[in-house]
Amino acid sequence: MARVTIAAIASEAGVSVPTVSRVLNGRADVAPQTRELVEKLLKQHGYRRRASRQQPGRAALVDLVFNDLDSPWAVELIRGVEDVMHASGVGTVVSAVHRKSAATRQWLQNLYARQSDGVIFVTSDLTTPVYAELQRLNIPVVVVDPAGGAPLDIPTIGATNWAGGLSATRHLTALGHRRIGFIAGPKELLCSRARLDGYRAGLEHSDDSLIRQGDFLYESGFTSGMSLLEMPEPPTAVFASSDTMALGVYEAARHRGLRVPDDLSVIGFDDLPEARWASPPLTTVRQPLAEMGGLAARTALRLAQGGDIETPRVELATELVVRDSTAPPKTA
Repeated sequence: MARVTIAAIASEAGVSVPTVSRVLNGRADVAPQTRELVEKLLKQHGYRRRASRQQPGRAALVDLVFNDLDSPWAVELIRGVEDVMHASGVGTVVSAVHRKSAATRQWLQNLYARQSDGVIFVTSDLTTPVYAELQRLNIPVVVVDPAGGAPLDIPTIGATNWAGGLSATRHLTALGHRRIGFIAGPKELLCSRARLDGYRAGLEHSDDSLIRQGDFLYESGFTSGMSLLEMPEPPTAVFASSDTMALGVYEAARHRGLRVPDDLSVIGFDDLPEARWASPPLTTVRQPLAEMGGLAARTALRLAQGGDIETPRVELATELVVRDSTAPPKTA
């Protein structure tokens, strides 16, 4: 017989999952009638808690899971998560599942074996089977930059990507640019779509011929930049939706004999450390990656302890950082 989940208990009792967790943890902040009902249902269904992971000499664990670890911004998120976990005496296990079902199955087996207290997914589309298994194991989940629509009861952490895309585009139009190329991130990510929508909102007339599809990585920034600069009427500015792609555009400009920003303005998104050390330093939209990781970590720990969250969706503010890679076009 399948093991009953705390989500099923919560649904039958008409309460939230954190409320059931508080009852299981012996917390006092639960109404007596609610506690009695939940305990009755737990007993009726034969629910048994997982063995405590807070054993003497053994640190608690939280899993931090990426699809891939080939992006510099992953380091910033890891740093934010690790700072919070280290301060709380909690270990962090970093994994990459590479979007393969076999890797996901192996990861779930490892997760069960090490009895993690929580999971933080990054840019992941949390599939129903994986979510169901995590519910069965009573493991709380937090998603950073969800790929698609996460289940409503899962907290998600992101940034104001639409506003960031709008501010970048308006910065370029204020300088006098009218033909502004855009290099999008992966289509399946909500953050990519929001940045593209922000770019379009910042233009008087959107021209899809100036949009190229990228994947946040350097090579796609280079190939997309070359494609834009080889147009009969090339853009005077390019907004790449990641700093790494923006640096690829720098290389494309050099291949075409163009100077940034004299001949081409370039703007990125993320504000990675590389942005300020680029030549010239890159104008970009800062998203607080370390802060996002830290908030995800605190949320995961709070849920693991049976606490509540104020809102299931949090977006931290982005900020335009103007450096030396943007200037008025020569024709302005």
